[in-house]
Amino acid sequence: MPHVPQQLDAPSLAREEDPRGITENGSRLPDVLLESFGNTGILRFSGAWDVATAARARGQLQHLAIPAECGDLTFDLTGVLRLDTAGALVITTFRTALEKQGIAPLLHCAPAHNALIDRVAAIDMSEAPTVRHASALARTLNAIGASIVEETEQAVGILAFMGMFVISLVGLVLRPWRFRWVSLCSHMEQTGVQAVPIVALLSFLIGLVTAYMGAEQFARFGAQVFVINLLEISTLREMGVLLTALVVAGRSGSSFTAQIGAMVANEEVSAMRALGLDPIEVLVVPRVLALVVMLPILAFIADIMGILGGGVAAWGTLGIDPANFTARFHEIVQLRNFVVGMIKAPFFALVIALVGCFQGFRVTGSAESVGRLTTQAVVEAIFMVIVLNALFAILFTSLGV
Repeated sequence: MPHVPQQLDAPSLAREEDPRGITENGSRLPDVLLESFGNTGILRFSGAWDVATAARARGQLQHLAIPAECGDLTFDLTGVLRLDTAGALVITTFRTALEKQGIAPLLHCAPAHNALIDRVAAIDMSEAPTVRHASALARTLNAIGASIVEETEQAVGILAFMGMFVISLVGLVLRPWRFRWVSLCSHMEQTGVQAVPIVALLSFLIGLVTAYMGAEQFARFGAQVFVINLLEISTLREMGVLLTALVVAGRSGSSFTAQIGAMVANEEVSAMRALGLDPIEVLVVPRVLALVVMLPILAFIADIMGILGGGVAAWGTLGIDPANFTARFHEIVQLRNFVVGMIKAPFFALVIALVGCFQGFRVTGSAESVGRLTTQAVVEAIFMVIVLNALFAILFTSLGV
């Protein structure tokens, strides 16, 4: 009986879609041709059978009708130009389906293709992999571990960023004509002068509340006059500088992140680098130095307003007039408490400014990223300020200051 080549409908459609019969990378599309000789047949494979053409190849084999009398079938893969595991899986799946119908196809192909098909056929895909559900404890531990890894990476990144700042600062000291004085003065106004009202008001109220609460407690022992001692040590040593640092972290630290993040999103930072400008020198150094200069001044204003608020509360609650309050304050005030507060201020400013600028450079380009990193900068700056304040307290206590 003469052989009757039977071309699939699917390949003919493929050639109508792409008359050249080639893929975008220049290789031939997968093709299948069935040649039947009575009870024998040859299924000739040609073209590329890989992951890029697997869907088309699977569709061709699904449309292929093998005659029932064709019990002796051979897969001729000598015309296959390229074969990977995806193509081998398509061929193996079709071969397995024929074996279930009582047809056992023989393979005629290159040794490399035969080895690949045998390897794919050896994989047991009868059972789907089971999905493992982690316990609540495991999920909690994974979340804690991920947080620790993320925070460690950020700590290392901030240290590296600090090193870049120091290098840029040393370069400006050696070449002072490159320093941007106008930018420094502008940021001093934004971070310092414009922050005076909110810092002064909050410090006045905190001093007021501290004196009221202290007077209520000391009244139980008839020692209301020691409210002035409480105001002196709490305001000058701790509350004045700490409250100022927290306000500045929420106000100026967030603005640093938002400003630099917007510039990163608008590719202004990339433009600076293209022009040969150092973004650390242009954007970071003026902001950090401005905050380092202005935060001690703001802390000094906070100390004055806190003592003033406490004096008003003592006058209204305890009847201590301003003259007696001032005289008593001069008697008990200790310069070391004021110095301790002033020493901490530049370090707080350095932490706040570096964290704000560092998070600004981490913006990826979206508005969501700017908002998320701005919030993260404020939280991290406040956290680091409180931790640093605790370390200073331990240090000064151990030194007897």
